[in-house]
Amino acid sequence: MASAEVGDNVLDGDPTIKALEERAAAVLGMPAALWTPSGTMANLIALSVHLQRGDRFLAPKGAHVLVNELGSAAWLAGGMPDPLEHDAGPGRPTPETLAAAIGPRSGPYFTLRTTLLCLENTHNASGGAVIPPHEHAQLLSTARQAGLRVHLDGARLWHAAAALGLPPAALTVGVDTVSACFSKGLGAPVGSVVAGSANFVERARRMRQMLGGGVRQGGVLAAAALVALDRVGDLAEDHEKARKLAAGLADLGWEVNTPETNIVLARVADLEVTLASLGAQGILASTLGGKVRFVTHRDLSMADVEEALRRIKAGGHP
Repeated sequence: MASAEVGDNVLDGDPTIKALEERAAAVLGMPAALWTPSGTMANLIALSVHLQRGDRFLAPKGAHVLVNELGSAAWLAGGMPDPLEHDAGPGRPTPETLAAAIGPRSGPYFTLRTTLLCLENTHNASGGAVIPPHEHAQLLSTARQAGLRVHLDGARLWHAAAALGLPPAALTVGVDTVSACFSKGLGAPVGSVVAGSANFVERARRMRQMLGGGVRQGGVLAAAALVALDRVGDLAEDHEKARKLAAGLADLGWEVNTPETNIVLARVADLEVTLASLGAQGILASTLGGKVRFVTHRDLSMADVEEALRRIKAGGHP
């Protein structure tokens, strides 16, 4: 980061940001990409470009754009969000549910106009659940038949790719736009991209500036993201750590999900008491959907996971 070649990315461009954008676009299988300071901004830019005021958009229940971005999809992008039930599995609807939610394509002028589908892979609130490629294709087909555009919140797309043993571009087929974060287990301290057509990125650049996301010598941040892209293959190790943690917790009587990626969710009798007890033993966790949320990452070793299980056993949890 300290030795990154930099320029003015608001005026005439920053060479390291440009290199990152070109590489990210290729990795994601998209024509062009735009660096953004955060995934929330990347999603907001995409929705702002795709939606007109009052347009209805659909997203799986609990999606990040629905519950973790402070209502910016409605407040700033002007969209009317509507959640889809997870009847195909964690984090994803069936094509039938999607088609029913879209409804008829014609009606009185005062009815809602549905124009966009937002998918999330992996689905964070569902414990990092993965959308398999064949289900992705079915949902895309249903959306296309109804004339919808599709945005993929791929903040954790790297994890989905690692879990499936596929390149990230295999999971973006057919979408109009995709966002991706470099801080989700890859080690970068900050930064995301939003990718799509060259025309989309041109419009997105203006929206990024409106939102205050234009930076000057941003190459110092893009340099870390370039390192992050070299680390996508390491994520499989984090997934293995999560499986070991989940299996160990289950052996101790915890009610846990079987992790598909690096998130372990555990249902406990008293969240507050459990978190306080874990913290007293030097085990940091958070909450999500009324459950304890453990996340494994590159700064944890397998020995650390084993030590955490030893401390939890000694503490008599849950």
